[in-house]
Amino acid sequence: MKIGMALPIAEDDAGRMAGYAEMRAMALRAEAAGFDSVWVYDHLLFRYPGKPTRGTWEAWTILTALAEATERVELGTLVLCTGFRNPALLAKMADALDEVSGGRLILGIGAGWHEPEYDAFGYPFDHRASRFEEAIEIIHPLLRTGAADRQGTYYQAKEAVSRPRGPRPDGPPILVGTGGERMLRLTARYADAWNTCWLGRPTLLAERRAKLEAACAEVGRDPATIEVTVGVGVAYPEPGADAPDPDRALTGSAEEIAAGLREYAALGVGHVICACAPNTPASLERLAEALTAYRAAEA
Repeated sequence: MKIGMALPIAEDDAGRMAGYAEMRAMALRAEAAGFDSVWVYDHLLFRYPGKPTRGTWEAWTILTALAEATERVELGTLVLCTGFRNPALLAKMADALDEVSGGRLILGIGAGWHEPEYDAFGYPFDHRASRFEEAIEIIHPLLRTGAADRQGTYYQAKEAVSRPRGPRPDGPPILVGTGGERMLRLTARYADAWNTCWLGRPTLLAERRAKLEAACAEVGRDPATIEVTVGVGVAYPEPGADAPDPDRALTGSAEEIAAGLREYAALGVGHVICACAPNTPASLERLAEALTAYRAAEA
């Protein structure tokens, strides 16, 4: 099972926000520590009633810089919102970043969910599943064949081509993050991987995976051909703080966290993406210890 980590691309609840130098250093440390991947979220802001607005760096720019800074780790988006970028252009961007990274991109995409950022930046929030369907029907053929022709209600690609191609003949893998029935059917039809998040121990995974398998049955696809990936919270609370919900975050010693990761491996999960709270260099060092413990048991 591959193990990745999410980088601190957004401002946290305490108002702390990492700069690129810190994110770059953490990505390089993750690579040196043996993590398989690093991931960024794709948001424009976070705005909740009664709370200060929290900011975030633009995901694709950061990921492009990390593609040049790193050498081995895969680079993923968890997940890129198709509502923020024209889908034909997004496919071109993916081919280009796959080229820059030497074939290390995992293109995670989704329909988005946080309405305030759509409102703030002038993007439509309606018909998100329908918009996503049209988007992936353009992205998928452009990445797989280099060509797409789709005249939809929301998006159009008229004899679009993606040339030159990146280093992989079929383009980078497409991961879809979702739990909705319609979106799961689109995942079953087009995706190479599926993501569900955020979990602690895998107590909620079976129910969610059963819905994906049902969607696969509807479209006639073997669910074994879709990689299951899981976003896993990892909490390092301050001494004396309440313990996190075990269904939402792993916590404890390096060995205890490694044991939680082994549960996912035993269930056939292909890739776990860990999100630390707090997401700091110190937490990364502790997570690296858990990775070492997990790999030692594999050997």
